[in-house]
Amino acid sequence: MLRRRLLVALCVVAAAACSAAETAEGGQAGREPDSGRRETAVFAGGCFWSVEANFEQMPGVVAAVSGFTGGRTRNPTYDQVVRGGTGHVEAVQVRFDPARVSYRQLVDRFWLTIDPTDADGQFCDRGAAYRTAVFATAAQKPAAEASRRAAAVRLGQTRLVTPVRDAVRFWPAEAHHQDFARLNPVRYAGYTRFCGRAARLRAVWGSTGR
Repeated sequence: MLRRRLLVALCVVAAAACSAAETAEGGQAGREPDSGRRETAVFAGGCFWSVEANFEQMPGVVAAVSGFTGGRTRNPTYDQVVRGGTGHVEAVQVRFDPARVSYRQLVDRFWLTIDPTDADGQFCDRGAAYRTAVFATAAQKPAAEASRRAAAVRLGQTRLVTPVRDAVRFWPAEAHHQDFARLNPVRYAGYTRFCGRAARLRAVWGSTGR
């Protein structure tokens, strides 16, 4: 936690002239009408600020909530998770309309927003709390595994280390972590640039990396 706070603080001045936070795809809603149906997907992609920002403006996504999953501690706090010992990772619960965007499309997009060849964190966020995973229900697993295989073919079978794990209870993070990129665009833009997200994604995925 202290490391991330220090990084954000150092970047505030440098990022003052930068554009607002990097987002997923414009922010235009899908052309299909809202069906009223809702499903959820959970992704761990390192810093949950970035995972949330990458999904929340994707057409068909209704909401993205930052939080924690995969561990043993009930109702964990941010400090507990980043300190270690809870078993949790930072994650985002994506609520979506399956008539407007499929679960497979969400997983396919997820790979392009992370470095799935890194087994010990993402970008400048290191350690167990920042490891990546797709948390899938039994019904979602076939699509998640198929998407993972396709990504592995593209990267090389032995390079992709991000697993598909069983979905377990998701715990929302504290309120000040929600919508961080949207509410703090200068700070978030500085954080992403300091961490070298864009450059690393280009190195892994080429021009399609987000």
